[in-house]
Amino acid sequence: MDKLYNRKEIAIFALGGLGEVGKNMYVIDYLEQLFIVDSGILFPDSHLLGVDYVIPDYTYLVQNQQRIVGLFITHGHEDHIGGIPFLLKKVKIPKIFAAGVTVDLIENKLEDYPELLGSTQIVEFKSHFVYEFKGISVSFIRLNHSIPDSFAICFKTELGTIVHTGDFKIDLTPVGPAAEYEKLALLGQEGVLCLLSDSTNALRGGVTESEKKIGSSIKELFKQVTDRIIVATFASNMFRVQQIIEACVLTNRKVAVFGRSMEKTIEVGQQVGYIKAPKGTIIAPEEIDNYKASEICLLCTGSQGEPLAALSRIANGSHRVIKLMPNDTIIFSSNPIPGNQEGVNKTINQLFRKGANVITHSIITDTHTTGHASQVELKLMLNLLKPKYFMPIHGEYRMQRVHADLAIECGVDPNNTYILENGDVLAINDHSARNAGHVASGDVYIDGEGIGDISKDIIRERRMLSEDGMFSLVITIDTKKKIIPIEPQVVSRGFIYMKDSEALTKAFVDASKKFLLDEMANSNVVILGILKQKLTEFLEKEIYSKTDRKPIVIPVFMDLAPQTPQE
Repeated sequence: MDKLYNRKEIAIFALGGLGEVGKNMYVIDYLEQLFIVDSGILFPDSHLLGVDYVIPDYTYLVQNQQRIVGLFITHGHEDHIGGIPFLLKKVKIPKIFAAGVTVDLIENKLEDYPELLGSTQIVEFKSHFVYEFKGISVSFIRLNHSIPDSFAICFKTELGTIVHTGDFKIDLTPVGPAAEYEKLALLGQEGVLCLLSDSTNALRGGVTESEKKIGSSIKELFKQVTDRIIVATFASNMFRVQQIIEACVLTNRKVAVFGRSMEKTIEVGQQVGYIKAPKGTIIAPEEIDNYKASEICLLCTGSQGEPLAALSRIANGSHRVIKLMPNDTIIFSSNPIPGNQEGVNKTINQLFRKGANVITHSIITDTHTTGHASQVELKLMLNLLKPKYFMPIHGEYRMQRVHADLAIECGVDPNNTYILENGDVLAINDHSARNAGHVASGDVYIDGEGIGDISKDIIRERRMLSEDGMFSLVITIDTKKKIIPIEPQVVSRGFIYMKDSEALTKAFVDASKKFLLDEMANSNVVILGILKQKLTEFLEKEIYSKTDRKPIVIPVFMDLAPQTPQE
């Protein structure tokens, strides 16, 4: 790393979170110390077939783990803490610094990985805490987001202060604790060297609505509905869950909770005091039949159309407890995350088909607000902190680009804005900053807890299978006599329906037989490995020429000849 930047510089780079929404992981390297901010996952797009999570490539951290001071967590969303178990399997992290509800969420997550218990120490910080390290102090600023206990993290050095906002919004009437704007203003007066700021909502003009306004809207909806209510929202949004519970108390409804993540949210939220409900308000699912429909609210997961979530199973009739009734009112207290619209629409259509009333977020029915700052709030953050250098983080490239433009509007020198990609290193010294090169970075695909990370080659094969299928030729061969005594058998999956394509199938078989017989006739010694490779290449070209498709081709040989060591 000395080739990229020197010891007197502050190096800042991301292993995840740039050019994407999710997988957040940022590193600050100063005086031979590595400070990691967040360790998230990215939920895969539909083209990543069979992949459960995407995490950053930890190669750099593995190679430099002796310099790691700790992992600092801004808040408890999965795209910021979901990668912690996978990180701990690869890298020795001395301490994890987290606050409030985030500590409980991390501890609950690690309970599913007994082999990791005791592998690190979780240190709970408060907003007024300051941790001193060699030449650098770390402090915290409480901000507002869609989950409690969200913090900006400040790294003070001799060269200046680095501020990482985490995810935030400016909410002047928050449901939970107020943000510490006075700390932001004071930092701005002292001078901020570099700001790393959340870009998720940089494309959205104006101001993000307050969470409290959404709570008022939900309460008004509850007053109007006379039958059973089912509410789907993000399980992690404890403030929203609390407001839904308050609406139930106001309208004399009992709350039944469905979905493992929602149950966990209620449990953790009650432990830390963010979720409060009068005794008897939250009931067990089996108690629902003891009450009238007008006295019940079902709080469940599935706001993003996830196939296995509670609402999706209610919609398709496969839920083991809840059966949809024609007069049910379903409230989506959420907006679809980009990429989830198709699943959400499918769920909504199923609900309508069963006669339910469905209410989604709109101008008329205000059922959701984001936890991310819109353009006016991003400008306010920039004006409060007045950074010399600016690095937009957590967003797709277009979001980063717009956020950088906002910074320039707010007075940041255009030459001091850095739109980087994962792995790009920003090196700052006492008089300038520069793009100092690139560290190892990339995506690692997690396919099930027991299978582990998989390669891009496997993803490519899965995509080929999903698009063009598989064509396998089972060939009985005698490599000594150089004959094919039995007609080869064809197995096709997802490529062609063989009963309707007998002529085409026969053409592939005949062409393969001729190719193999010619190859064997022209070879002194037949080696099956070479023969298989050549047949695969031949068949791929033959199939593509006749079908314009590229299935995975798998020749299977059964050799009748006795094997010798050279073969």
